Amino acid sequence: MIRAAGLEKRYGSRRVLRGIDFELPRDGFLLVTGSNGSGKTTLLRVIAGLAAPTRGKVQVDVHRGRVGFLAHEPLVYRALTALENLDLFGRLYRVPERRERIGMLLERFGLWEVRSERVEDYSRGMSQRLALCRALLHDPELLILDEPYASLDEHGAGLLDRELDELAGARTLVVSTHDPARIELLATQRLVLA
Repeated sequence: MIRAAGLEKRYGSRRVLRGIDFELPRDGFLLVTGSNGSGKTTLLRVIAGLAAPTRGKVQVDVHRGRVGFLAHEPLVYRALTALENLDLFGRLYRVPERRERIGMLLERFGLWEVRSERVEDYSRGMSQRLALCRALLHDPELLILDEPYASLDEHGAGLLDRELDELAGARTLVVSTHDPARIELLATQRLVLA
């Protein structure tokens, strides 16, 4: 599914990634760890096709429309409600039975009761849960999550644990985190960036 060979990324004279090599098969789970500034976010952006490598290659064998991506920012519209946000993204991705899928995700991530409130009134953790709903809405083959536990309380983190447990082995996952112990049993591979 994903192959990286001699992957390097520079921003000007600053080298962020150097000599990254890995192969992740379909339905594999790559856990990416490393200290702040080690290049985790950059690597995930390159895999998602949002940044080009400076040198080397990365090959991702999945259509871009089948990739789910969660960035540091939730990437949802604050002036819209949760329902309006997910309906908009559902239309963009042409999600079949969109309303049922939206309802199921909002219920699953504990947002059903606040579905008609504007996102600007959400806490950061609620926004993160909505962003997870957005990333999962179109049932992606490849799910790339950059620090998905950020801002989640213990209940929200438990909901994400359950979701990752269900997806592991059924979807291809690339997850970066500062808390690897939480999901390392699910991972089929681990990449530590220095």
